[in-house]
Amino acid sequence: MSSIRKITILLIISISLILFFLGSSVYYFLSNYSYADFYKRLEVSVSVAEKRHFESNQKDAQVLKNIREEHLELLSDEKEYILYCPSETAIKQIAETNSIPINLLNLVYTQKFANFQKDDIFYYGKKRETPKGFYFVIVSAKNYYNSHHLILLRKVLLVGGFISILIIIYLTYLFSKRFFDPIDKIITKVNSISTDNIHLRLDDIKNTDEIKRLTTTFNNLLNRIEIAFETNKNFISNASHEFGTPLTAIIGEADVALLKDRTPVEYKEALQKILKQSERLNKISQSLLFLAQIGYKENKFNYSIIRTDELILQANEIMNQLIPKNNIKIDFELLPENPKKLKVMGNKDLLMLAITNILTNACKYSSNKPVIVSLASTNNEIVLIIKDQGIGIPESELPFIFDPFFRASNTAAYDGYGIGLPLSQNIIKIHKGELMINSVLHKGVTVQVKLPIAIL
Repeated sequence: MSSIRKITILLIISISLILFFLGSSVYYFLSNYSYADFYKRLEVSVSVAEKRHFESNQKDAQVLKNIREEHLELLSDEKEYILYCPSETAIKQIAETNSIPINLLNLVYTQKFANFQKDDIFYYGKKRETPKGFYFVIVSAKNYYNSHHLILLRKVLLVGGFISILIIIYLTYLFSKRFFDPIDKIITKVNSISTDNIHLRLDDIKNTDEIKRLTTTFNNLLNRIEIAFETNKNFISNASHEFGTPLTAIIGEADVALLKDRTPVEYKEALQKILKQSERLNKISQSLLFLAQIGYKENKFNYSIIRTDELILQANEIMNQLIPKNNIKIDFELLPENPKKLKVMGNKDLLMLAITNILTNACKYSSNKPVIVSLASTNNEIVLIIKDQGIGIPESELPFIFDPFFRASNTAAYDGYGIGLPLSQNIIKIHKGELMINSVLHKGVTVQVKLPIAIL
């Protein structure tokens, strides 16, 4: 059963039950009110009849009769009975003679007043005691309201309820169709998207805000999937190249060396070339393994309070050993006066690795031109800025610089594996920080690292 049909049936049943209980309640309370009101009218008529016959003279009786005719509504088929009853034994005979229910007379006799209904005739009776005996004062009438108006109300409720259900069916179907048609279109479009046409997106459906949000969410998800897909393609392509180059060199050198007998010197040269390519392959493998481990073990590192100014000075010492001819200049002019704003919570070795990777790239791709390292602080975070004057990165390639093994098109003359930046980004990310890169081609790269200040 389709969703449209399910919702339509559910809404029809729910609203029909509500209408049924509402209509039944109206009919029930109105019916009870009509009975109580009609008996009250009969009681008033009995009181007037009693006063006219027993408590007034002829002149007063005529006045009461005129008042009753002018101001009291004459009930349908209204009849008035003033019945003398000398004793209890005469009740049966009185009932038969006047065609009055004997049960009514018995109730009036024992309770002094009572109401009674037989078929569509309603009775109200009262017992009037006198020195000569007692009288039954009874008024009977048909309840026109009950026999006509309530029947009409019942018909109106039934017909109105039936028409309302038909309208509800129609409106519910339209509502369900209007709500689910866009969802069906979304499902159909999503099912048609695969790796071959992952660039496709859902159409912007002008419907409710919820449908629009759903479409936007799907499109955002497809954007992320496409980026991940392209990243994966780039990773495979670049990784194949990075792994293939040293492997090809190793196999080629070994094949050449085995073609004929060589002198010890030639074998030594061949082995040195193989060793060099093997070391390169080992570095790539270790870097890739470490990059993967960072993502899986981010909660297993030992964290401590670290001063970032001291971290930069130590990183500079390491760079002096790795690249003795570096031209790194540290600028501490923007340091905050409060030393607490220089402290971060993190793993010192990992942060040192991230910073030295960035500094290594800055020195390498700027051919040891000046590299400015600045440190500043806000109320919530520490900002480290590393700016070089190197070759820069093409603007179209900036979105891919954090992909493993990706290298910019203008870096062919420089050694590297394309793992340093992705590794640095992962390290900064597990420290709840942010790594941003801006570049102008042929003018240099500016790297900005933001880390949250440690809460002491």
